[in-house]
Amino acid sequence: MSAKNRDEHNRWRSKTVAFRMSPEESNELDTGVKLSGLTKQDYLINRALQRDIVVVGNPKVYVALKKKLGEVLIELKYLNGSQPSSELLETIKLISKTLYEMKGDKDV
Repeated sequence: MSAKNRDEHNRWRSKTVAFRMSPEESNELDTGVKLSGLTKQDYLINRALQRDIVVVGNPKVYVALKKKLGEVLIELKYLNGSQPSSELLETIKLISKTLYEMKGDKDV
């Protein structure tokens, strides 16, 4: 068993919370985590407690943004004039929000 550690705020994190998600929900969660630059644990705690997700630009976040933008571009090319899916629109909205937050704008 691993040694017990306190977090950066000197708290014991001894409670485990688990839940099930669909594959689509899991992909959406993973996208949010990658674009935030946070760990999945920190991201989920902040979202569950309705705290703001503060995105700090770092190479990992920039790579995730570049990769996700490439995926969005490919999907947009295949639309051929039809309406984008709600998942694609949510991804674009998340990318846009992430970029504005990194820039320091809060008006998205």
